[in-house]
Amino acid sequence: MQDVVLPSDLRFFSVLAMAGSLSAAARELGLTTAAVSKHLTQMESRAGVPLINRTTRRMMLTPEGELYLEHARRILDEIDELSELLGSSKRRPEGLLRVNATLGFGRSHVAPIISKFVAEYPQVSVQLQLSVTPPPLTEDSFDVCIRFGEPPDTRVVARRLASNSRLLCATPEYLARRGMPVTPHDLTKHNCVGIRQGDEAYGVWRLTAGSGTAPKTETVKIRGNLTTNDGEIAVKWALEGHGILMRAEWDVRPYLRDGRLVQVLPGWQTPNADIYAVYSQRHQMSNRIRAFVDFIAAQLADISPEATDSTPAATRRTGRGHKTRG
Repeated sequence: MQDVVLPSDLRFFSVLAMAGSLSAAARELGLTTAAVSKHLTQMESRAGVPLINRTTRRMMLTPEGELYLEHARRILDEIDELSELLGSSKRRPEGLLRVNATLGFGRSHVAPIISKFVAEYPQVSVQLQLSVTPPPLTEDSFDVCIRFGEPPDTRVVARRLASNSRLLCATPEYLARRGMPVTPHDLTKHNCVGIRQGDEAYGVWRLTAGSGTAPKTETVKIRGNLTTNDGEIAVKWALEGHGILMRAEWDVRPYLRDGRLVQVLPGWQTPNADIYAVYSQRHQMSNRIRAFVDFIAAQLADISPEATDSTPAATRRTGRGHKTRG
């Protein structure tokens, strides 16, 4: 009886699905497009069902292809982890590491850390993909996802890498022109720069004052004439004096230090958005994943706002004497 699945098919199909097209997979595998097409045709012939629907512009996995990919990736992960446990790579990480991160933070912080990581561990190959929205936790396209906020899904491992306060800020010139908000409700009278990212409700800012058993929370529906899904663009618009921005302290800290931005409503806290590394429970024994998560945690600790600021956040001042934590 002819084998339906060959061991060589598993990694081939995983690469093909990740590449998104026959030509991209050919470049990744070092083959011709014709050779990739022939291999896929042979796989489908053995399986007796189509695995991929191909058109002139794109390809999509069939339900059978989705099932094939799910099992292929799990088997490949188990093979890699067994190799790490039994072989010399247990002492030195090696193999492919697929990382996902958000656009702004991934470009500014994760990519430079990956550069240092592969210099330290040259036997590890890293594929970094940046996206506006984190992939679903059930998706198995990535080994590690760097994301904001602790995921509610207990089926994954979520390691907190660094704290991440989000601040409200604007230029001193804008505030001189429009006035400094005193209460959250005052924000409704201002032009606010909107960011559409992730699953968060767009155009709604939730602010909390106080702590303990009875904190005060206010929800504000903001308005503004500028919206983007790119945090770097939003920061640039705020720096150009267009309005008030809510952004991670990681992204606005330099501008708060030099006075180009001033914190607004420093007594009010925004929802927690700490930085986490998220990965599947079955990857806990993977040497390369553990090494990468340990490495990025150490690197972020060295460059975090807490580590690089010399004065307590509550007493720092920028701009025209306004109190700020950034």
